Amino acid sequence: MYFATYKYKGIEEVGVVLKDKNTIIPMREIFKSLDKKTPATMLEFIDLADDELIDDIKNALGKNTYEEIEKEKVKICAPIPYPRRNLICLGKNYLDHAKETIGLPGGSDEIPKFPIYFSKIADPAIGDGDIIKKHSEITDKIDYEVELAVIIGRDGINIKREEAEKYIFGYTIVNDISARNIQRKHGQWFKGKSLDTFCPMGPYIAHKSIIDFPVELDIMCKINGEVRQSSNTKHFIFDIPYIISDLSKGMKLKAGDIIITGTPAGVGLGFKPFKFLKPGDVIECYIEKIGTLTNKIEE
Repeated sequence: MYFATYKYKGIEEVGVVLKDKNTIIPMREIFKSLDKKTPATMLEFIDLADDELIDDIKNALGKNTYEEIEKEKVKICAPIPYPRRNLICLGKNYLDHAKETIGLPGGSDEIPKFPIYFSKIADPAIGDGDIIKKHSEITDKIDYEVELAVIIGRDGINIKREEAEKYIFGYTIVNDISARNIQRKHGQWFKGKSLDTFCPMGPYIAHKSIIDFPVELDIMCKINGEVRQSSNTKHFIFDIPYIISDLSKGMKLKAGDIIITGTPAGVGLGFKPFKFLKPGDVIECYIEKIGTLTNKIEE
Protein backbone atom coordinates (compact mmCIF):
# COMPACT_ATOMS: atom_id res chain seq x y z
CA MET A 1 0.00 0.00 0.00
CA TYR A 2 0.93 3.59 -0.58
CA PHE A 3 0.02 6.42 1.77
CA ALA A 4 -0.14 10.14 1.01
CA THR A 5 -0.76 13.45 2.70
CA TYR A 6 -2.79 15.67 0.39
CA LYS A 7 -4.99 18.75 0.27
CA TYR A 8 -8.47 18.50 -1.19
CA LYS A 9 -10.87 21.43 -1.21
CA GLY A 10 -8.53 23.27 1.14
CA ILE A 11 -8.38 20.51 3.75
CA GLU A 12 -5.24 18.48 4.47
CA GLU A 13 -5.90 14.77 4.88
CA VAL A 14 -4.19 11.39 4.83
CA GLY A 15 -5.19 8.75 2.32
CA VAL A 16 -4.40 5.46 0.62
CA VAL A 17 -3.09 5.84 -2.93
CA LEU A 18 -4.35 3.40 -5.55
CA LYS A 19 -1.52 3.77 -8.05
CA ASP A 20 -3.15 1.53 -10.65
CA LYS A 21 -6.19 3.84 -10.70
CA ASN A 22 -4.42 7.17 -10.02
CA THR A 23 -6.88 7.79 -7.22
CA ILE A 24 -6.79 8.38 -3.47
CA ILE A 25 -9.13 6.94 -0.85
CA PRO A 26 -9.47 9.24 2.18
CA MET A 27 -8.31 7.54 5.38
CA ARG A 28 -11.37 8.93 7.15
CA GLU A 29 -13.59 6.74 4.96
CA ILE A 30 -11.61 3.61 5.76
CA PHE A 31 -11.44 4.32 9.49
CA LYS A 32 -15.16 5.06 9.56
CA SER A 33 -15.85 1.59 8.16
CA LEU A 34 -13.50 0.11 10.77
CA ASP A 35 -15.30 2.05 13.51
CA LYS A 36 -12.04 3.69 14.56
CA LYS A 37 -11.07 7.31 15.18
CA THR A 38 -9.42 8.80 12.10
CA PRO A 39 -5.80 9.94 12.51
CA ALA A 40 -5.48 13.62 11.64
CA THR A 41 -1.94 13.39 10.29
CA MET A 42 0.48 10.88 8.82
CA LEU A 43 2.44 10.89 12.07
CA GLU A 44 -0.70 9.95 14.01
CA PHE A 45 -1.38 7.19 11.50
CA ILE A 46 2.16 5.79 11.80
CA ASP A 47 1.75 5.73 15.60
CA LEU A 48 -1.32 3.51 15.17
CA ALA A 49 -0.25 1.42 12.19
CA ASP A 50 0.84 -1.93 13.58
CA ASP A 51 0.61 -5.09 11.47
CA GLU A 52 -2.95 -5.76 12.64
CA LEU A 53 -4.21 -2.34 11.52
CA ILE A 54 -2.47 -2.64 8.14
CA ASP A 55 -4.16 -6.02 7.63
CA ASP A 56 -7.51 -4.51 8.64
CA ILE A 57 -7.08 -1.74 6.06
CA LYS A 58 -6.13 -4.23 3.34
CA ASN A 59 -9.18 -6.34 4.13
CA ALA A 60 -11.45 -3.30 4.21
CA LEU A 61 -10.20 -2.17 0.79
CA GLY A 62 -10.97 -5.63 -0.59
CA LYS A 63 -14.48 -5.79 0.83
CA ASN A 64 -15.85 -2.26 0.66
CA THR A 65 -16.39 0.47 -1.91
CA TYR A 66 -15.04 3.88 -0.94
CA GLU A 67 -14.97 7.39 -2.31
CA GLU A 68 -12.05 7.69 -4.74
CA ILE A 69 -10.59 11.12 -5.48
CA GLU A 70 -8.67 11.59 -8.70
CA LYS A 71 -5.08 12.62 -8.01
CA GLU A 72 -5.40 15.48 -10.49
CA LYS A 73 -7.92 17.08 -8.15
CA VAL A 74 -5.66 17.15 -5.08
CA LYS A 75 -2.38 18.77 -4.06
CA ILE A 76 0.08 16.10 -3.01
CA CYS A 77 2.04 17.29 0.05
CA ALA A 78 5.16 15.87 1.64
CA PRO A 79 4.03 12.65 3.37
CA ILE A 80 5.26 14.03 6.70
CA PRO A 81 5.23 17.82 6.24
CA TYR A 82 6.36 18.54 9.79
CA PRO A 83 8.66 15.80 11.10
CA ARG A 84 8.74 15.42 14.89
CA ARG A 85 12.51 15.67 14.91
CA ASN A 86 15.20 16.67 12.43
CA LEU A 87 15.81 14.20 9.64
CA ILE A 88 18.71 11.86 10.39
CA CYS A 89 21.07 11.86 7.41
CA LEU A 90 23.97 9.75 6.20
CA GLY A 91 26.89 11.21 4.31
CA LYS A 92 28.92 9.31 1.72
CA ASN A 93 27.00 6.03 1.96
CA TYR A 94 27.62 4.98 -1.65
CA LEU A 95 31.19 4.08 -2.57
CA ASP A 96 31.03 5.89 -5.93
CA HIS A 97 29.84 9.12 -4.27
CA ALA A 98 32.51 8.88 -1.58
CA LYS A 99 35.12 8.56 -4.33
CA GLU A 100 33.80 11.49 -6.38
CA THR A 101 34.23 13.86 -3.43
CA ILE A 102 37.86 12.88 -2.72
CA GLY A 103 40.14 15.86 -3.16
CA LEU A 104 37.36 18.44 -3.17
CA PRO A 105 37.73 21.48 -0.90
CA GLY A 106 36.31 20.77 2.54
CA GLY A 107 35.95 17.07 1.82
CA SER A 108 37.57 14.01 3.34
CA ASP A 109 39.93 11.84 1.34
CA GLU A 110 38.86 8.67 3.12
CA ILE A 111 36.15 6.12 2.45
CA PRO A 112 34.00 6.03 5.62
CA LYS A 113 34.81 3.23 8.06
CA PHE A 114 31.80 4.18 10.17
CA PRO A 115 28.54 5.93 9.20
CA ILE A 116 28.72 9.72 8.94
CA TYR A 117 25.59 11.09 10.64
CA PHE A 118 24.23 14.61 10.58
CA SER A 119 20.77 16.18 10.74
CA LYS A 120 18.61 18.35 8.52
CA ILE A 121 15.70 20.61 9.40
CA ALA A 122 12.46 20.37 7.44
CA ASP A 123 9.91 22.87 8.74
CA PRO A 124 8.06 22.11 6.59
CA ALA A 125 9.23 19.56 4.07
CA ILE A 126 7.88 20.45 0.62
CA GLY A 127 6.00 18.08 -1.65
CA ASP A 128 5.90 16.91 -5.23
CA GLY A 129 5.60 19.82 -7.65
CA ASP A 130 6.64 22.47 -5.12
CA ILE A 131 9.21 25.17 -5.82
CA ILE A 132 12.67 25.12 -4.22
CA LYS A 133 13.73 28.63 -3.23
CA LYS A 134 17.00 29.74 -4.83
CA HIS A 135 18.20 31.85 -1.85
CA SER A 136 20.33 33.85 -4.28
CA GLU A 137 21.36 36.34 -1.60
CA ILE A 138 23.49 33.65 0.11
CA THR A 139 24.23 30.92 -2.44
CA ASP A 140 24.72 30.21 -6.12
CA LYS A 141 25.87 26.63 -5.51
CA ILE A 142 22.68 24.65 -4.93
CA ASP A 143 23.05 20.90 -5.42
CA TYR A 144 20.70 17.90 -5.61
CA GLU A 145 20.93 14.50 -3.88
CA VAL A 146 18.31 11.79 -4.47
CA GLU A 147 18.00 9.58 -1.39
CA LEU A 148 15.93 6.68 -0.10
CA ALA A 149 14.23 7.66 3.16
CA VAL A 150 13.37 5.06 5.78
CA ILE A 151 10.36 5.88 7.97
CA ILE A 152 10.56 4.35 11.44
CA GLY A 153 7.32 2.69 12.53
CA ARG A 154 7.76 2.18 16.27
CA ASP A 155 9.98 3.25 19.12
CA GLY A 156 13.10 1.25 19.78
CA ILE A 157 16.52 1.40 21.38
CA ASN A 158 19.48 -0.99 21.04
CA ILE A 159 17.80 -2.68 18.09
CA LYS A 160 19.44 -5.84 16.78
CA ARG A 161 20.35 -5.90 13.07
CA GLU A 162 18.21 -8.98 12.47
CA GLU A 163 15.18 -7.21 13.96
CA ALA A 164 15.61 -3.91 12.10
CA GLU A 165 12.79 -4.47 9.58
CA LYS A 166 10.26 -4.80 12.43
CA TYR A 167 10.90 -1.15 13.27
CA ILE A 168 10.32 0.16 9.73
CA PHE A 169 6.98 1.58 8.63
CA GLY A 170 7.86 2.30 5.02
CA TYR A 171 9.95 4.23 2.53
CA THR A 172 9.79 7.47 0.59
CA ILE A 173 12.06 9.76 -1.47
CA VAL A 174 13.94 12.79 -0.17
CA ASN A 175 15.93 15.23 -2.30
CA ASP A 176 18.66 16.41 0.07
CA ILE A 177 19.11 19.86 -1.46
CA SER A 178 22.41 21.42 -0.37
CA ALA A 179 24.09 24.84 -0.58
CA ARG A 180 27.67 23.72 -1.13
CA ASN A 181 29.32 27.08 -0.43
CA ILE A 182 27.62 27.24 2.98
CA GLN A 183 28.70 23.66 3.75
CA ARG A 184 32.30 24.58 2.97
CA LYS A 185 32.21 27.86 4.91
CA HIS A 186 30.90 26.26 8.08
CA GLY A 187 32.98 23.09 7.82
CA GLN A 188 29.94 20.90 8.46
CA TRP A 189 26.67 20.10 6.67
CA PHE A 190 23.76 21.17 8.88
CA LYS A 191 23.30 24.80 7.83
CA GLY A 192 23.86 24.28 4.12
CA LYS A 193 21.23 21.53 4.00
CA SER A 194 18.58 23.19 6.18
CA LEU A 195 17.58 26.31 4.26
CA ASP A 196 13.83 26.77 3.73
CA THR A 197 12.41 24.41 1.04
CA PHE A 198 15.63 22.37 0.95
CA CYS A 199 13.79 19.14 1.83
CA PRO A 200 11.47 17.95 -0.97
CA MET A 201 9.86 14.67 0.12
CA GLY A 202 7.44 12.19 -1.41
CA PRO A 203 5.34 11.77 -3.35
CA TYR A 204 4.12 8.84 -1.19
CA ILE A 205 5.18 6.47 1.53
CA ALA A 206 5.44 2.92 0.24
CA HIS A 207 4.56 0.54 3.07
CA LYS A 208 7.35 -1.93 3.83
CA SER A 209 5.08 -4.85 2.86
CA ILE A 210 5.49 -4.02 -0.85
CA ILE A 211 9.29 -3.74 -0.82
CA ASP A 212 11.49 -6.81 -0.42
CA PHE A 213 14.06 -6.90 2.34
CA PRO A 214 17.00 -6.42 2.01
CA VAL A 215 16.10 -3.32 0.04
CA GLU A 216 17.56 -3.30 -3.47
CA LEU A 217 15.92 -0.53 -5.48
CA ASP A 218 17.01 1.39 -8.57
CA ILE A 219 17.57 5.06 -7.77
CA MET A 220 17.93 7.93 -10.26
CA CYS A 221 18.00 11.70 -10.55
CA LYS A 222 17.43 13.73 -13.72
CA ILE A 223 18.04 17.45 -14.23
CA ASN A 224 15.99 18.89 -17.10
CA GLY A 225 15.67 15.34 -18.45
CA GLU A 226 19.41 14.57 -18.25
CA VAL A 227 20.31 11.57 -16.09
CA ARG A 228 22.85 12.69 -13.51
CA GLN A 229 22.57 9.95 -10.88
CA SER A 230 21.80 6.27 -11.48
CA SER A 231 22.49 3.45 -9.05
CA ASN A 232 20.83 0.86 -6.79
CA THR A 233 20.48 0.82 -3.02
CA LYS A 234 22.30 -2.53 -2.93
CA HIS A 235 25.44 -0.41 -3.28
CA PHE A 236 25.11 1.14 0.18
CA ILE A 237 28.34 1.07 2.17
CA PHE A 238 26.23 0.66 5.33
CA ASP A 239 22.94 -1.15 4.72
CA ILE A 240 19.61 -0.39 6.39
CA PRO A 241 19.83 -3.04 9.17
CA TYR A 242 23.30 -1.76 10.08
CA ILE A 243 22.12 1.87 10.10
CA ILE A 244 19.07 1.23 12.28
CA SER A 245 21.00 -0.95 14.71
CA ASP A 246 23.94 1.45 14.93
CA LEU A 247 21.81 4.58 15.33
CA SER A 248 19.68 2.98 18.04
CA LYS A 249 22.63 2.09 20.26
CA GLY A 250 21.95 4.19 23.32
CA MET A 251 19.61 6.49 21.34
CA LYS A 252 15.90 5.80 21.04
CA LEU A 253 14.49 5.87 17.53
CA LYS A 254 10.87 7.02 17.54
CA ALA A 255 7.88 6.27 15.35
CA GLY A 256 7.85 8.79 12.52
CA ASP A 257 11.62 9.36 12.52
CA ILE A 258 13.01 9.80 9.01
CA ILE A 259 16.43 8.43 8.09
CA ILE A 260 17.82 9.40 4.69
CA THR A 261 20.38 6.89 3.57
CA GLY A 262 22.84 8.77 1.37
CA THR A 263 23.13 9.60 -2.33
CA PRO A 264 24.97 7.94 -5.21
CA ALA A 265 27.55 9.53 -7.53
CA GLY A 266 26.53 12.22 -9.98
CA VAL A 267 25.81 15.21 -7.77
CA GLY A 268 26.65 18.61 -9.21
CA LEU A 269 29.68 18.89 -6.94
CA GLY A 270 31.16 15.76 -8.52
CA PHE A 271 31.47 17.18 -12.06
CA LYS A 272 34.35 19.15 -13.54
CA PRO A 273 33.29 21.88 -13.98
CA PHE A 274 30.60 21.75 -11.30
CA LYS A 275 26.98 21.33 -12.40
CA PHE A 276 25.04 23.19 -9.75
CA LEU A 277 21.34 23.91 -10.13
CA LYS A 278 20.17 27.05 -11.89
CA PRO A 279 16.90 29.02 -11.70
CA GLY A 280 14.17 27.14 -13.56
CA ASP A 281 15.90 23.75 -13.45
CA VAL A 282 13.56 20.76 -13.01
CA ILE A 283 14.77 17.96 -10.73
CA GLU A 284 13.21 14.49 -11.00
CA CYS A 285 14.11 12.02 -8.26
CA TYR A 286 13.04 8.44 -8.97
CA ILE A 287 13.17 5.34 -6.80
CA GLU A 288 11.84 1.99 -7.98
CA LYS A 289 8.53 0.88 -6.39
CA ILE A 290 8.03 4.33 -4.82
CA GLY A 291 7.66 6.80 -7.68
CA THR A 292 9.05 10.13 -8.87
CA LEU A 293 9.45 13.31 -6.86
CA THR A 294 9.60 16.37 -9.13
CA ASN A 295 10.51 19.91 -8.10
CA LYS A 296 11.70 23.10 -9.76
CA ILE A 297 14.20 25.76 -8.73
CA GLU A 298 12.68 29.22 -8.29
CA GLU A 299 13.17 31.39 -11.36
